[in-house]
Amino acid sequence: MRVMAGHSHWAGIKRQKEVTDKKRGVVFGKLLAAISAAAKRDPDPNFNPRLRTAVEKAKASAVPAENIARAIARASDAAGSVEELVFEAYGPGGIAILIEATTDSRNRTVAEIKKVLGDHGGKWAESGSVRWAFAADTERGESAWRAKFPQAVPREHAEQLAELLRALEEHQDVQHITTNAAHE
Repeated sequence: MRVMAGHSHWAGIKRQKEVTDKKRGVVFGKLLAAISAAAKRDPDPNFNPRLRTAVEKAKASAVPAENIARAIARASDAAGSVEELVFEAYGPGGIAILIEATTDSRNRTVAEIKKVLGDHGGKWAESGSVRWAFAADTERGESAWRAKFPQAVPREHAEQLAELLRALEEHQDVQHITTNAAHE
């Protein structure tokens, strides 16, 4: 096998592994934050269905058992350091957005979400100004939402909205995003 000067097979593998590991780390972080938030009520998955579901999702995503145990312990040790938040915003084209996040620093997360919204044509909304457009979705769980009044996304705003939603999904504290955008 001949190797061209300046080209290393290992360098390519290393770059690909870094990208994969980074994506996996974000997923693991979100799952572990959800476990910590659920474990605040009761650290026993036998008596806490929300925790049981979060642990099952983490196991399905191959999160190591010791990381899951640490996340549960962190919730009981820290007593309130992990907080669940719901942010309200408007996206491009006036699309209503609910952003569910789990964080250990409310101020940091609020500032970062506001920045993402500003960079992608979204606007921060005051509490209650967007939530009216959503109803609790009892089939999906206790913190799930569905749009009461789906709204069509204007063509000129569709790509910008998609970019905003991608950027929010990539944020480490964001657990779930719900919009009132009509799916065509």
